[in-house]
Amino acid sequence: MKMIDVNDKIRAKVEALPDSPGVYRWKDKDGRVIYVGKAKNLKNRVRSYVREDKNRSPKVAAMIRHAEDLDITMTATEMEALILECNLIKEIHPKYNISLRDDKSYPYVKITTNEEWPRIFVTRNIRHDDGARYFGPFTDVGSLRTTLSLLRRYYPIRNCRSMKVSRPCLQYHLHLCAGPCFHLCSREDYDSYVRTVCDLFEGKSTELVKELKQKMMAASDAMDYELAAKYRDQIRAVESVQQRQNIVASEGDFDVVGYARDGSHAGLEVFYIRYGRMVGKENFSIPESENETDEEIITAFIRDFYGGNPTSIPREIILPLLPAEQELIASWMTKLKGSEVTLILPQRGFKRRLKDMAMANAAKYLSDKKLQWEYQDAREQGAVKKLKDLLHLPRLPERMECFDISHNQGAETTGSMVVFEHGRPAKREYRKFKLQTTQGHADDFKSMAEVMSRRYGNEKDWPAPDLIVLDGGLGQLHAALPAIRNAGCDAPVIGLAKRIEEIYVEGSEDPIVLDHHEPALKLLQFIRDEAHRFVITYHRKWTNKRNTESILDHIEGIGPTRRNALWHAFRSLDEMRKATIEELSQVPGMNKRAAEAVYRFFHMRKDEKQMVLTGQKVEGE
Repeated sequence: MKMIDVNDKIRAKVEALPDSPGVYRWKDKDGRVIYVGKAKNLKNRVRSYVREDKNRSPKVAAMIRHAEDLDITMTATEMEALILECNLIKEIHPKYNISLRDDKSYPYVKITTNEEWPRIFVTRNIRHDDGARYFGPFTDVGSLRTTLSLLRRYYPIRNCRSMKVSRPCLQYHLHLCAGPCFHLCSREDYDSYVRTVCDLFEGKSTELVKELKQKMMAASDAMDYELAAKYRDQIRAVESVQQRQNIVASEGDFDVVGYARDGSHAGLEVFYIRYGRMVGKENFSIPESENETDEEIITAFIRDFYGGNPTSIPREIILPLLPAEQELIASWMTKLKGSEVTLILPQRGFKRRLKDMAMANAAKYLSDKKLQWEYQDAREQGAVKKLKDLLHLPRLPERMECFDISHNQGAETTGSMVVFEHGRPAKREYRKFKLQTTQGHADDFKSMAEVMSRRYGNEKDWPAPDLIVLDGGLGQLHAALPAIRNAGCDAPVIGLAKRIEEIYVEGSEDPIVLDHHEPALKLLQFIRDEAHRFVITYHRKWTNKRNTESILDHIEGIGPTRRNALWHAFRSLDEMRKATIEELSQVPGMNKRAAEAVYRFFHMRKDEKQMVLTGQKVEGE
């Protein structure tokens, strides 16, 4: 076999590949996984990448050019390889694997049937390993929340995170919860509530709508039209969730996948049919897919979409085409679901018409999405190219890193780094910094210098940037440059000041002022604002964590039990401060030593108290 030009490490590993099934991972020079694939025979599959081939796709050629290492994992069966591949792609999101993008994040209803006393709430995060039941997705969020509020009046299922409470909560007294935390309802009644709600979201008939209609008619007969209108709105809300589409089949529990292709882009639309009703749909897009076949795209969709949420797998999936590995995929999905799953390609009849309708919807969605992509690409790529010209950069700024600092009068000083690749946020590359040298006093210049030293001095394995952007003017630029250059980084550095959005560059005291409508400036503003948003979010999280900590947690000998006892005994910190050692020692769970520690803390000098709160030891202790 004649190999293309690869390094000695890859060449040696390819020569030693086994004939077994498994998963292979191509890595770049920074050790990042750029592609994950599975193989029935690792030797044959991986060798095809490095064998000379005039018909090799541009995508594979580009991937191999960037590949610097190869890693494999052997498995016992092809099924195990498929499962491992699915998990790795979901975890790593490699650059050259097909990227499935959900156009929206719709909410689901989650009922924790895996818990002793299930709870019900709305979520957008689905976990396939928690044993709970998920219903959705729901496009009408308002009707969903209205319906949930209504359901909890008829079927008082809890929605609290924890049942470890000292007394029934307000939800119980408002008759919105049956009070299972204190066994105020029977297990049979509570399980009946859960079953009824599950039936409603599955589209099965319940007595709820019938009962609401009777109440509406009674209120109307009594000329209480305001109450009748309230019942009418409740009926509409329930029906909008339970029957969002007309009945499309006498029965059925299946998904219909529509697919459309237009050059380098692909779009998919999924219809959810449950109990004969179309209960929802979702759109997905796959940009930059011209080098994948239709079969590869459909296979990747099934792997990513259903592999990430086994609870949503129906009994039957109608596809626009059947993949060559149909039996393997069906077996894998059957294993995930726990019952048989069938993949079909209908040729005639009702299901064929449903498939054609899904295909037409996918084509319309892709057409609209492509216009959006073209506009976005022109705007972002054009701004990146213009930025190179305006700032006289040595190379195209394909990777830009932007930094910002946040603090509260010197306290909780934090830094952020956001990364943009090809003009778009690369959120997996974002980093946060909790600063050490400036805690307790405000010094933005020194803080920026510390962040630069840590980023470009300590993190040598991170990819090098093409442009470094600082949130600030000439001062920040002068503070950061020595640390960046001493670390051996030669990337261009600019500072973006907020006054009139002037740009300061290395080696010049005079700023560059761009027109405020210039797309290149708007891109820099976007990066700067994203760095600011990211650091503020981190700073608030850190500050909130500090604020939610009780000051008592820092006193020696005071744990959660004694802390709670003190709060029950005294209404405020001021009352604790005024209490004597004898009064403190009389609190349940307290002894004289703990009481003395609390008394001593409240009567310390301000500087001594600050030392305790920051974990330092007070002299004389």
